[in-house]
Amino acid sequence: MTPTPEEVVVALVATLRQLGVTVPVGSTVVFATALAEVGAGDRRRAYWAGRATLVHDPAHVAAYDEAFDLVFGSDSASNPHRDDPHAPPIDVTLLVDSDETDGGSVGVEAGPSLTVRWSAQEALVDKDFAACSPEELAEAQRLVTDLRITAAPIKARRRRPARRGQLDLRATNRRALRTGGEPLLLAHRAPGQRSRRLVLLCDVSGSMEPYARALVRFGHVAVVGRARTEVFTLGTRCTRITRELRSHDPDAALGAASTAVEDWSGGTRLGEGLRSFNDTWGVRGLARGAVVVILSDGWDRGDAALLGEQMGRLHRVAHKVVWVNPLKAQPGFTPVAQGMAAALPHVDRLVEGHSLRSLANLAEVLAS
Repeated sequence: MTPTPEEVVVALVATLRQLGVTVPVGSTVVFATALAEVGAGDRRRAYWAGRATLVHDPAHVAAYDEAFDLVFGSDSASNPHRDDPHAPPIDVTLLVDSDETDGGSVGVEAGPSLTVRWSAQEALVDKDFAACSPEELAEAQRLVTDLRITAAPIKARRRRPARRGQLDLRATNRRALRTGGEPLLLAHRAPGQRSRRLVLLCDVSGSMEPYARALVRFGHVAVVGRARTEVFTLGTRCTRITRELRSHDPDAALGAASTAVEDWSGGTRLGEGLRSFNDTWGVRGLARGAVVVILSDGWDRGDAALLGEQMGRLHRVAHKVVWVNPLKAQPGFTPVAQGMAAALPHVDRLVEGHSLRSLANLAEVLAS
């Protein structure tokens, strides 16, 4: 019985992952679309549809060939990746979309040629930062700068001119001087709006190395795009890097922040770092009424009770505390780390932070 395209997709992707090849969800979707076009019964076309969409590193071709043989069965007479001088060659064309194209779809031309359209940006949207190559991680960090980070406005005490609202007698009298003392044009004032302060505390310890630079780049976007944003790093100490991130050059800002942080990729003492933040900046004013975002996996070598105590202090003065944990994206995630378990009772929202899509979702949470 010929397997259905869905069965082939599930079996081939699962086999590749067992062989140690990372297959993003986006690539799986593209392969399923391509296989639906060529059909699972055509061994040769199915092979090239999978190879063009699931293999992004030449070093993984051998693993893909092995996985394909395990799923379809080893048949040297019809195996499409064996040298066969009598078989007509098939031309595989991979069209890579740039930012200016409107691609993203997969198309197959009639005849002995297969054309697959692939977008590097779409492939990186759901890819875990820890699974990215250095080139992909650099591209992902560049794409973080395209995010728009805003916060829900709040009413300010200072009133501003408005069409409706409380009557402004002083402005009305000034206007009356232009009309012979008659108040023909009434002026009004209403409470203005301002953005709520945003405070980012980013864990830069060794366990957060695959995610720290992307998350600090997220902080840079917030500092450049918003007037009331503060960014700190947490490791073995608490370091304020808001000034270093004010440069509009993302690479220069990240380089300056890396130089200022002495404990980058070091140990983790979240409780002591939060106590330093609360005593020096947070409780005194920066965290009061602010949205505080903590970006950490919760692994702490310090005292978990101290972390819980300091999280309680922070939660009492902040408007909202959001914890971003890259490990939350893993299936069956539970906060087993002592630091995460101690902090969770004082957290308003626990969200993911492992990919570009999760950071975009974080931006939506901050704007809500």
